[in-house]
Amino acid sequence: MMNNRVELLAPGGNVEAIKAAIVAGANAVYCGLDMFNARNRATNLSFDDLCGVVRLAHQQDCDVFLTLNVVILEQEMPSLIKLLNKLVNINLDGIIVQDLGVFNLVKKYFPTLDIHASTQLTTHNEGQIQFLARIGASRVNLSRELNLQEVKTLTSFAHDHDVLTEVFVHGALCIAFSGQCYSSSVSVGNSGNRGRCSQACRDEYETTATGNKFPLNLKDNSAYFDLPELLDAGVDSLKIEGRIKGAHYVYTVVDSWRKQMDKFEKTGQLLADDSNLHKVFNRDFTNSFLKGNLTKDMFIDNPRDHSIEHAVTKSQAVSIPQIQKAKQSLYDERNTLGDELADKIQDLSIAKQKLTLSFSGQLNEPLVFTLQVTGGNGLDATYVIESNEPLKKATQSTLDPAAIKKRFKGFNNARYTMESVNFDDLADNLSLPFKELAQIKNKAAFILNDSTDVVANVDVPALVNHPKKYAANQPSMSILIADEKDLYLCDVTDADTYFKLPESFKKGCTKYIDLLLKNPRLIPWFPAVLIGKDYLEAVKVLEQVKPKRIVSNNTGIAHKAFEMQIDWIAGPFLNTTNSYALLTLQEGLNCSGAFISNEINRMQIKNIARPKNFKLLYSIYHPILMMTSRQCFFQQTVGCKKPSIEDGCMLKCQKATTITNVKGVSFAIDKQKGGYPSIYNDEQFLNLDVVNDLSDMFDEFFIDLTNIGAGSKAEQNKAQLIEYFEQIISGQNSAKEQLNQMVPLSTMAQYSQGL
Repeated sequence: MMNNRVELLAPGGNVEAIKAAIVAGANAVYCGLDMFNARNRATNLSFDDLCGVVRLAHQQDCDVFLTLNVVILEQEMPSLIKLLNKLVNINLDGIIVQDLGVFNLVKKYFPTLDIHASTQLTTHNEGQIQFLARIGASRVNLSRELNLQEVKTLTSFAHDHDVLTEVFVHGALCIAFSGQCYSSSVSVGNSGNRGRCSQACRDEYETTATGNKFPLNLKDNSAYFDLPELLDAGVDSLKIEGRIKGAHYVYTVVDSWRKQMDKFEKTGQLLADDSNLHKVFNRDFTNSFLKGNLTKDMFIDNPRDHSIEHAVTKSQAVSIPQIQKAKQSLYDERNTLGDELADKIQDLSIAKQKLTLSFSGQLNEPLVFTLQVTGGNGLDATYVIESNEPLKKATQSTLDPAAIKKRFKGFNNARYTMESVNFDDLADNLSLPFKELAQIKNKAAFILNDSTDVVANVDVPALVNHPKKYAANQPSMSILIADEKDLYLCDVTDADTYFKLPESFKKGCTKYIDLLLKNPRLIPWFPAVLIGKDYLEAVKVLEQVKPKRIVSNNTGIAHKAFEMQIDWIAGPFLNTTNSYALLTLQEGLNCSGAFISNEINRMQIKNIARPKNFKLLYSIYHPILMMTSRQCFFQQTVGCKKPSIEDGCMLKCQKATTITNVKGVSFAIDKQKGGYPSIYNDEQFLNLDVVNDLSDMFDEFFIDLTNIGAGSKAEQNKAQLIEYFEQIISGQNSAKEQLNQMVPLSTMAQYSQGL
């Protein structure tokens, strides 16, 4: 039977969609403002709208979560702080966050706000849950790529650490791990980490060897018939995707899920009919991630709406009249649902409530303040507050109506409209101590703030930009390798040498432990995604090697390093873009340094304030990752004899190919042994300008000498590359020409355009 605390969480891209979610039976809705949210293509809300939505939703026993789920730039921090000061007083139920800096700000200065970790933080192992709990998250959205057993294991672990879990159960699926997709950023300058994803995975490509034009396009997610297993897994919230969908879509999907959940709660049985889900936009459905059955059936070679095709197929229409009839039947059913929705929401209002203020009183009697609230969907109310001291005859200053109006004008705000202030029944020439008037105002503010104390505005002090630990030193250089055959490079440079560990390990294999123990100069570099046994094996590397220092792109491994008191540096795939994110890492987990994101430009970088005794690093040369997936990119491109991905695929497969979009731009699909399938830009990232621009800021410049993402390009002379880069970093600009000749296909567009 269903656990009563399981939440049905619905999307709300605009006010009408939110109303639709509420009347369809959502327990909570998530929505965004016109800033700081990952669906800027949605209509989104104004702040006034949000206040009205919160009031309306709470009247209907529905929670409201606000999405602040993008990375934040340094220059945006004052605006974010101003917004947080407003959010603390509107009775919001939680904020959904990607940027690590927001955690630091909220925990320190706005602790009444409840923080949920966004799907953009791609949470998929136990250590990440510990990390997020430590920095202030009360809830995490588990990665969409996880299967039911992984969801169950992580949910149990999360509950042991007082963290709730939510799982996407319906809507669009990204083929890439969320927060680790840079395809839109690289190809057209619109970053998914800023809510501007242009959905390159839905693009048309030149027909592949398997005959596909949309080789990256996944079907939509639907776990409609997996409800018992999700409840058995202990999940706290079932989340529907769709903030760029309309009210009709939201109403239909939420209503279908509400009926399914209610049916199972009452009878222990599921509804067998999911036909309404097929009547609104969909790309056909799959539950293969949850089932752990990653077949080519997850793909569909059409990113457009599948609902008409489904209706035609279901009706077995063949002739043109039959097809037309099936289509018309679908349109009629949609119209019926639309009329039903319109009828249900017509009386729901988010308009501001109206206030009427009245002040009355006579000599030697209390000042009586009457507050009338109207326009609240039938919840009108009148409140009377009296002064503690009586009114006295004025000897100097009198109670001045104009001054009183000025004192109470703050009630005319995003939540309320002050209609009138009445003094007709207040006698003349009277006075009252200032503190009495202030007390009346505070009591009224408490009432208008849903009987909750008003949180005073917080002035967040400016951060100190600390100098480098060794300010006189020029930046050092570091390199990354991923193959034993490149160990010789340790003999040609004094640069720190990082060794890239794989995303998948053979259980019980000590290959990398032995390698690191034998070569103590190598600094372990941990990847962004480590799921299940691969996370546990990565932890074993830490426990058995006990390195002095690591770089981690995975916060779960970072947390383990923190526990073991191992010096750790935050890798470039943690998407660090502001000073407060650095503070979260340092103060929360004793991080000693961080790579600054390569998505931001020079001006966005230069204003970042360095914490005390903290290293700043930046990659000046690397293959440009566009996306990484748990699915297989080869099933739809060059083909694969295996019907689905097996456990051995990660460890053994090392296919490589290219895909070319209809604009003629090619991308390398690369699968290393022990790695996830990934897509890389044809150009390498090469930024020599930053060495001149920001050498006084950065402690270390990094170059990636792995062959990962090289595609069909010839392998470089790595020793020669090191020599030229060392010359550049030491100020010998003459090496620029040689580097540009060695790396003819390169770009630093992100450093120019930024986010």
